[in-house]
This record gives sequence, C-alpha cells and structure tokens, in this order.
Amino acid sequence: MKSTLLMLLIVSTLGVSTGHAAAPADPRVPATPGPGEAIFGTVCAQCHLGQVTKAPTQVFLQMMEPSMIYAALTSGVMQGQGAALSDQDKHAVADYLGAANLSASGPAPEAPRCAGAAANFDLSQPPELRNWGADLGNSHFVPAAAAGLIASDVPKLKLKWAFAFPGALRARSQPSFAMGALFVGSQNGTVYALDAATGCVRWTFKAGAEVRTSIAVSTWKAGDATAKPQVFFGDLVGHSYALDARTGQLLWSRKLEDHPSTTSTGAPTYYDGRVYFPVSSLEEAMADPKYPCCTFRGSLVALDALSGRVIWKTYTIAETPRQVGKTAVGTPIFAPSGAAVWNSPTIDAKRRLVYVGTGDNYQGKPNKRSDAVVAFDLATGKVRWSLQGFADDAWNVGCLFKNANCPEHAGPDFDVGAGTMLVRNAAGKELLYAGLKSGEVLAIDPDRHDRVLWRRRVGRGSIQGGIQFGMAHDGQNIYAPISDLGPLVDPNYPGDPHPGLYAVDASTGSLVWSRPDAGHCDGAKFCDPGIISAVTAMPGAVFAGHMDGTLRAYAAQTGSTLWEYDTRAEVTTNSGLVAHGGSIGAAGPVIYQGRLYSVSGYGAYSHMPGNVLLAFSVDGK
Repeated sequence: MKSTLLMLLIVSTLGVSTGHAAAPADPRVPATPGPGEAIFGTVCAQCHLGQVTKAPTQVFLQMMEPSMIYAALTSGVMQGQGAALSDQDKHAVADYLGAANLSASGPAPEAPRCAGAAANFDLSQPPELRNWGADLGNSHFVPAAAAGLIASDVPKLKLKWAFAFPGALRARSQPSFAMGALFVGSQNGTVYALDAATGCVRWTFKAGAEVRTSIAVSTWKAGDATAKPQVFFGDLVGHSYALDARTGQLLWSRKLEDHPSTTSTGAPTYYDGRVYFPVSSLEEAMADPKYPCCTFRGSLVALDALSGRVIWKTYTIAETPRQVGKTAVGTPIFAPSGAAVWNSPTIDAKRRLVYVGTGDNYQGKPNKRSDAVVAFDLATGKVRWSLQGFADDAWNVGCLFKNANCPEHAGPDFDVGAGTMLVRNAAGKELLYAGLKSGEVLAIDPDRHDRVLWRRRVGRGSIQGGIQFGMAHDGQNIYAPISDLGPLVDPNYPGDPHPGLYAVDASTGSLVWSRPDAGHCDGAKFCDPGIISAVTAMPGAVFAGHMDGTLRAYAAQTGSTLWEYDTRAEVTTNSGLVAHGGSIGAAGPVIYQGRLYSVSGYGAYSHMPGNVLLAFSVDGK
C-alpha cells in the first residue's frame, strides 16, 4: 500500500523492539531524542531532506531497521560518509532514525537450518501458484489439487509451526512456493527460503532495505534437470532483485526509477522469460508545505529475467511533470504527477496485454490515468488503453493537515489499489474486475473497454477504506474485502463504515451475501475491524486476514464462519523466540498442499504490530 498517512503516522513505524521477545505492543512510541538527532542534522540532513535527487528521504530512513542504517554507514553505500563518524555515532544515528533500538537489541536466535531431505529443492515441483494472485489472471483462487484441502476439513486446522521475524514490527510479504520451499521477505530486508513443511531455513539473502513484496518465482517443466529457477522481488527503496532460487545467490539487481521517493509495494509478475515490476512512491506523503509537490510518476517496467536488462519502461502518465503554479505560501506546484502502481500486474496472454491499477494524482489538475485500469502491450510496453474508475482525484498527505500543499480541489484518494483480476464468470465470459478504495467493484469487458459494464459499491470508502489489496474469484462470485477504517483516521468521509467481507455475483454485480465485521478488539490499542489484506479462495471456502488479528475462513456459498484463529496470541517459534501477530495488512493468507499460511503484524499506519509467519494443517503435525 502506498503510504498515504505516513507523515501523520510516521511514528507508527517507530518503537522499541527486541530480538529476544515478542514484537512491541505499541507501534507509536516516538524515537527518543538524543545525539543521533544532532548528528543527522549535521551530517545527513543536507542530502536526505530532499535536496539530493537520488538520496532516500528521511521518511524512508525512518521505516528501516536500524541495523540496516548502521550497515550502510559501516560497509555499505554510505561508508564514505560514515568514515568520519565513530562507531558510537553510527549507532546513535541508526537508533534515532530506525524503527527499533539497535543498541538495546542483541543478536536474535536463528531458526534451525534445514538438514537432510528438508534442505533439498525438488525440481519436480515448479510453482503451481504462478504469482501473487495465484494465477496469471490474479484470481486469488487456489484449485482443489493445489490446495490439498477440502472445505469440510477447514474447521480442523491447527497450528503446525511458527516462524519469527526478529525485531520486526510488521510482516507484509505474502508467502510464495516452489520446489517444496516457501519464499518470504521481511522488514529487515532478509529474504528467506524455508522448507514449506517444517519452517526450517534453506537459505537467506539480505536486500538493501525492507522487502514488502511477495516473491515471484520463474516457471519450468516439472523434472527438468537443466532448469535454473529464479526468484524476483523489490525493496522499500525501489531496487529490483533476481536470485538463484536454490542457493539465494544474487544474479542481478537494478534500480527501477531514479526518483528519491520510489518504492516497491506490488509484487512483480513473471511470464515467458520476462519479469514485470510495478513502480510506486512515497512522495504523496511529503506534506511539508515547503516541499515542491510533486514530480513522481508511476510506471511498469519489463525486465529480461536472466540478465535484468530493461526491455521497456512505460510511465502511467505520459507527460513529464512541469511547474503549473505556486501554492499559497509560494511553493512550486508540479503536475501531472502520481498514478503510482502498488498492485501486482495481471497477464492477458490471449490479447498480449498486461494490466495494472493506478493510484490518484498528487497535485494540480487530475488527469485520465489516475485511479484507472491501464493496459500495456506485453511486447512493447505501449499503452493500448486505459479506463478511469474514479475521476478528478488529486490528493496528498498535506490534505490531512489542510496545509498549502493540498490540491485546490482535493479528491478522496480512491486508488485502484487491488490487483486487477482477469477471470471467466459463470456464463463463460472473460472479464476484468477492479477494486477501488471507494469500496466499489468494477467489471470491464477487455474487448470493449470504453465503459464499465457494472459497478457495485459494498463499502463506504476512505483513505484506508474500501478495497485495498486484493479480491478473489471462484468462478461464481467476487469476494471483496472491505476495511473502511473509522473516524480515528478518516473523519472526513460521511456515512457508516462497512468493514467485512462481501460476495458479489461476477456476472451481474448483485450482492450475494455480506458479512459485516465488528471486530474482536476488546479495547486493544490500534485495533480495528475489517480487512485490508488480499483474500484467497479455494473450492467451498474463502480465507481472510483481519485488521483485529483474526484469521478466518468463510463458507463460499453462505459467508458463514468455518474456522478462525487469533494471530495476536503469543507462540513459541521454531527459533525459540516468543512472537505474536497483530493486524493482518497487505499480505493475504495462502492455502497450498494441505496447509494454510499467513503472516501477521502491520506495525505501520496506526495498526497493531507483529512479527510472525504461521502455518496450519489439519493434523497440526
């Protein structure tokens, strides 16, 4: 999710975290002022407050684990600047900026390394779930053979094993699978290849910043002894990576965009030797009225999977932002900007297209590519068509403060955030479905894309409301998760919120059933009802992770509850760490080969922190 509330809620990424215990209970404890603040002001601020084009802004640094900041100053890209600092000074800067306390955190116990058969990668098991959305159409539907579970057995699910992300406040990389392995990223930038059956570690890789995306896996024919599987992902500061899937060795890395606010939120999609990376931004969070807003444009980048070579790169907005005026305090206004892509691309092999949804414009007069579904030519990247789901939507975090950087006619921030789905309805008609933060589901004919076939509003919508990360489809219904977070963070949206899960007939748009969610917060801090994360369907059941920490399975035909589990409960993980979940945000649950997997913890944007990956099975063994 783009950081629409980051400047208002930046302290939600700060707190005290220890490598030896559960994630902290309060994600909004501000950093303690100390020597690090003065050092940052003297040594770092001249570049990291927006003056140097390619330098990550302070917003990014405050989202990073302090050990990563320390490493950058000691042996990484900032080694030259760090040479003038003592080791104590480097620790102080890392503690001042980072999302935890480096000095107070000792080394965390490691999860057990795999041995014997658990350490082996099985080439007879290429990825059945092709990408973040399970298939190229992003349906979030897991067929019965891949699920390895029937709906009548869902109530028997029990915790099988738990894995802790040391020192983390959030866990938002959705697990992916191949070769008997589970691949997942983490807040401190570590990417793990785990044995899917036991959770032991096959290999680890340390990226340069937090890995929030799911890990995409290349495809091959089962049993091909010559196959060289790869995994792909992006990090917080907009770098793309390709690793050898069996060793974790870095094959290539590339910066996707030079803009200093660039980030990766949506998972890349692998198809036919290419990997398609969506490009998003945190520039929308630059609420300082002195900041010249805004110059970022979203894009989609096609890279050669083997070499990382850029095959094409296309911006969602064709025009380069230019100054179009000044704010009331004299700050330059740049437009058009925004239309970031923070969802995973959808492949249409038949029409040779790739689809994404875009976010709002950031400043100035809105254009036609914001809050839209955009179709790119697979071969060339040329925009073949676009269809806007919500018009006249220019917005940035300055609007929360009602300061001069808020656009003159501010919109409601109703992005097409959920990954677009290309699926066949019960009548056999192939349609595109998009979900908006307005709480609306849209159906589009990919062959006659000049209009919306139908739209169904099931949520009130808000900055963190409506449909956020992903819907699911099972051949009959669209399952739309709604967050509609309440007046704590979005008081300017009238009407009653409708958090919960809603089933909409995929052919007609009519409401099949609704399951409003009051939540199980019982006074817990930063706890909300509703569903932000993507949902996953299998025959007869739909799985959803809730913002109150509940992991729940619903009956597909009626919406009745089949099973639920409170991920906030403390568990002893396979490393010996005691950990717990929190709000389940961004990364949705996944069912595969008889096991249900879910990460839990969303210590950002004023939600409950957590640091676990949980695996469930019917036998619990």
